[in-house]
Amino acid sequence: MPKLTVEGVGTFDVPEGKRLVLALEDEAGVDQLHACGGHAKCTTCRVEFITGEPERMTEAEKAVLTARGLIQQPGLRLSCQIVCDHDMAVRAISRLAGSGRPDTGKRPEEEITPPPVWTKRD
Repeated sequence: MPKLTVEGVGTFDVPEGKRLVLALEDEAGVDQLHACGGHAKCTTCRVEFITGEPERMTEAEKAVLTARGLIQQPGLRLSCQIVCDHDMAVRAISRLAGSGRPDTGKRPEEEITPPPVWTKRD
Protein backbone atom coordinates (compact mmCIF):
# COMPACT_ATOMS: atom_id res chain seq x y z
CA MET A 1 0.00 0.00 0.00
CA PRO A 2 1.40 3.40 -0.93
CA LYS A 3 1.90 5.96 1.82
CA LEU A 4 0.50 9.46 1.43
CA THR A 5 2.00 12.15 3.63
CA VAL A 6 0.06 15.40 3.82
CA GLU A 7 2.05 18.25 5.33
CA GLY A 8 0.62 19.27 8.69
CA VAL A 9 -1.92 16.42 8.66
CA GLY A 10 -0.10 13.07 8.82
CA THR A 11 0.85 9.93 6.91
CA PHE A 12 -1.75 7.49 5.64
CA ASP A 13 -1.91 4.12 3.89
CA VAL A 14 -3.79 4.48 0.60
CA PRO A 15 -5.24 1.69 -1.52
CA GLU A 16 -3.09 1.05 -4.61
CA GLY A 17 -4.47 2.92 -7.62
CA LYS A 18 -6.76 5.30 -5.73
CA ARG A 19 -7.08 8.82 -7.12
CA LEU A 20 -5.10 11.31 -5.04
CA VAL A 21 -8.07 13.68 -4.73
CA LEU A 22 -10.11 10.88 -3.11
CA ALA A 23 -7.24 9.74 -0.88
CA LEU A 24 -6.89 13.29 0.43
CA GLU A 25 -10.56 13.30 1.38
CA ASP A 26 -11.07 9.70 2.48
CA GLU A 27 -7.81 8.65 4.12
CA ALA A 28 -6.36 12.03 5.19
CA GLY A 29 -9.64 13.80 5.99
CA VAL A 30 -8.57 16.92 4.07
CA ASP A 31 -11.27 19.31 2.84
CA GLN A 32 -9.75 19.24 -0.66
CA LEU A 33 -11.54 21.33 -3.28
CA HIS A 34 -12.61 19.78 -6.60
CA ALA A 35 -15.15 22.19 -8.04
CA CYS A 36 -15.39 20.49 -11.45
CA GLY A 37 -15.93 17.06 -9.92
CA GLY A 38 -12.47 15.82 -10.82
CA HIS A 39 -12.66 16.23 -14.60
CA ALA A 40 -9.50 18.37 -15.09
CA LYS A 41 -11.53 21.43 -16.07
CA CYS A 42 -10.41 23.71 -13.24
CA THR A 43 -7.45 23.91 -10.87
CA THR A 44 -9.23 23.84 -7.52
CA CYS A 45 -7.86 20.37 -6.67
CA ARG A 46 -4.24 21.44 -7.01
CA VAL A 47 -1.60 20.23 -4.60
CA GLU A 48 2.10 20.92 -4.29
CA PHE A 49 4.38 17.89 -4.24
CA ILE A 50 7.10 17.80 -1.61
CA THR A 51 8.40 14.37 -2.66
CA GLY A 52 7.26 11.61 -4.97
CA GLU A 53 5.83 13.71 -7.79
CA PRO A 54 4.77 11.34 -10.58
CA GLU A 55 6.84 11.59 -13.76
CA ARG A 56 3.80 11.24 -16.00
CA MET A 57 0.64 13.32 -16.22
CA THR A 58 -2.55 13.12 -18.20
CA GLU A 59 -2.93 15.20 -21.33
CA ALA A 60 -6.01 16.76 -19.67
CA GLU A 61 -3.94 17.88 -16.66
CA LYS A 62 -1.20 19.24 -18.88
CA ALA A 63 -3.72 21.19 -20.97
CA VAL A 64 -5.42 22.88 -18.02
CA LEU A 65 -2.13 23.69 -16.25
CA THR A 66 -0.79 25.16 -19.50
CA ALA A 67 -3.96 27.17 -20.16
CA ARG A 68 -3.84 28.64 -16.65
CA GLY A 69 -0.12 29.43 -16.87
CA LEU A 70 0.70 27.00 -14.05
CA ILE A 71 2.67 24.36 -15.97
CA GLN A 72 6.02 25.99 -15.14
CA GLN A 73 5.48 25.87 -11.36
CA PRO A 74 7.53 22.89 -10.11
CA GLY A 75 5.56 20.37 -8.08
CA LEU A 76 2.16 21.96 -8.76
CA ARG A 77 -0.27 19.26 -9.91
CA LEU A 78 -3.97 18.41 -10.10
CA SER A 79 -4.86 15.79 -7.51
CA CYS A 80 -7.81 14.61 -9.61
CA GLN A 81 -5.43 13.38 -12.33
CA ILE A 82 -2.99 11.46 -10.13
CA VAL A 83 -3.10 7.82 -9.10
CA CYS A 84 -1.58 6.73 -5.78
CA ASP A 85 0.78 4.00 -6.94
CA HIS A 86 3.87 4.95 -4.90
CA ASP A 87 4.75 6.89 -1.73
CA MET A 88 4.26 10.63 -2.02
CA ALA A 89 4.21 13.74 0.16
CA VAL A 90 2.08 16.75 -0.69
CA ARG A 91 1.03 20.13 0.60
CA ALA A 92 -2.75 20.60 0.35
CA ILE A 93 -2.94 24.16 -0.99
CA SER A 94 -6.53 24.30 -2.22
CA ARG A 95 -8.94 23.61 0.63
CA LEU A 96 -12.53 24.46 1.46
CA ALA A 97 -11.58 26.30 4.65
CA GLY A 98 -11.14 29.96 3.80
CA SER A 99 -12.18 29.53 0.17
CA GLY A 100 -15.63 31.10 0.50
CA ARG A 101 -17.14 28.18 -1.42
CA PRO A 102 -20.24 26.44 -0.02
CA ASP A 103 -18.73 22.94 -0.42
CA THR A 104 -15.75 21.08 -1.88
CA GLY A 105 -17.61 20.13 -5.09
CA LYS A 106 -19.24 17.01 -6.49
CA ARG A 107 -17.40 13.87 -5.42
CA PRO A 108 -15.05 12.71 -8.17
CA GLU A 109 -15.55 9.29 -9.74
CA GLU A 110 -13.32 6.41 -8.65
CA GLU A 111 -11.48 6.35 -12.01
CA ILE A 112 -9.59 9.26 -13.55
CA THR A 113 -11.85 11.29 -15.81
CA PRO A 114 -11.63 11.95 -18.64
CA PRO A 115 -10.02 8.56 -19.39
CA PRO A 116 -6.29 9.23 -19.08
CA VAL A 117 -3.95 9.62 -21.99
CA TRP A 118 -0.52 9.68 -20.38
CA THR A 119 2.29 12.07 -21.29
CA LYS A 120 5.33 13.65 -19.67
CA ARG A 121 5.56 17.10 -18.17
CA ASP A 122 7.84 19.20 -20.40
